[in-house]
Amino acid sequence: MIKAPLLSCLIFLLLSFTPEHVSSQNKLSAGFAKAKITNTESLVMVNGRMSQGVKEDIYARALVLNDGNQRLIIITYDLNCLDVGTPLLRERLQNELGIPPEYVLLLATHNHSAPIQINSNNFEYGKWLADVMYELVEKAIESEIEDVSLTLGNGMGHFVVSVGNAPVDYEIQLLTVNKDDQPLVMFFTHGVHPQQAAYNKIEAGHPGYAMDLIEETFPGVQAMYADASGGNQFVMPRSEYRKEMMNAMKISIDSLERMMEKGARHVGSQLADAVVEIYGQNSNVSIEGPISSTMDVLSLPLGKPISKVEALELIKDVPDDVGFEQYPHDHRSTNWVRMLLRYYEQDIPFPTRTTDMVCTYDTYLIHEEDQEFLEKYDYSLHKKYPCIYNEVIVAQIGSMPIVAMQGEICAPIGARIKDHFRRDRPIMVTGYMGEHNLYIPTRELVRQNAYQAQTLQIQYASPVGWDPSVEDEMVEGVIDLVNQKLGKEE
Repeated sequence: MIKAPLLSCLIFLLLSFTPEHVSSQNKLSAGFAKAKITNTESLVMVNGRMSQGVKEDIYARALVLNDGNQRLIIITYDLNCLDVGTPLLRERLQNELGIPPEYVLLLATHNHSAPIQINSNNFEYGKWLADVMYELVEKAIESEIEDVSLTLGNGMGHFVVSVGNAPVDYEIQLLTVNKDDQPLVMFFTHGVHPQQAAYNKIEAGHPGYAMDLIEETFPGVQAMYADASGGNQFVMPRSEYRKEMMNAMKISIDSLERMMEKGARHVGSQLADAVVEIYGQNSNVSIEGPISSTMDVLSLPLGKPISKVEALELIKDVPDDVGFEQYPHDHRSTNWVRMLLRYYEQDIPFPTRTTDMVCTYDTYLIHEEDQEFLEKYDYSLHKKYPCIYNEVIVAQIGSMPIVAMQGEICAPIGARIKDHFRRDRPIMVTGYMGEHNLYIPTRELVRQNAYQAQTLQIQYASPVGWDPSVEDEMVEGVIDLVNQKLGKEE
């Protein structure tokens, strides 16, 4: 016979491990915050122009999800990429808040009307961004609200087109943080280059207008947008749009910008309407469970070099005194040829995988065996978190993976990853994560030698281009990472 005191202890222990107790450990808290990141001086923008004033302020936005054991940080920003601020922010979050890089999703809106951090004149702005975003995370943590719920929904934004003989990925994904059935944060993605509203002024493009409209529709909500996999997708132009733009340009820059703003506001309104519609559907899926995350580097395949004779022919009209030039110099697009000749002249082995090279803040891909250049560009390489392609974070909330891929991922890659898992579980997939927006192209874009395939060389000074298998290896590599993550958790 079990004595009463012992029986009471057993009952207490059994109750302590009931499903209700276990689920309470996975109840989520959420905090969020927003900070202005508009530059106060003229800087080189993503479009290559010097900024001339501000049309609309640009922002960074943070969402912190806390399951009681671990925090997942999602930061979005009205930039093309975070670049130089990425390793600085990761290091500070790790050292001061104990949040490792794999739990920090740094996601860009892909905005072209913002400063670009790959020009050394903008490095200080990039370092400032890291400080602002660290403080933003602190503020979001301080504002955490208990017992929130998450839902994931999706819909379509049919106002985009693709290039590269690729099917269009129209999908908009929406992750909503709710408290007592009211939205607190609406985090949404769509794969497309933003439609910009200004020629040489700072502004956030159509995603900025979409976020403004959503916040007007749901007072108190923080709207957050990140580009999904939009490397080869663009806003579908109205039939007369290009003609109207050309006519406006002939009149004045002000006339041109009025046309640009009109177009960006129209697309922003379409995106906002789609998000509001998704939020109101009954098919949105509840997301619950513990948070975990992992980060890995996928090694992607590179092509073979052209001959030295061909390289010399390509730069025969380039002045002899041209060195390696930063964006947006006119001769930047020939940096790769001079890099290739350096390999031939110094007998440096040509890279066969992206992991053979490290990327500097100013986007030079330097071979791990090129000691001279590693020392020359040491100021532009982070010691603890160097940029090596291709970083992929697989976070997980309950059964839902969130995949964040480094670089400007072309749409079929993201769509193939989503389609592989979506029958079995909800999944979010995004690109533009972390440092540097190197295009990751499809096989067809490599075959066509399209711009998205060329940027590895013309923007990053790689002596070789992509191997056509890059699309399949990227897709299969991410799928393997997700499966490994799911295998560990289930």
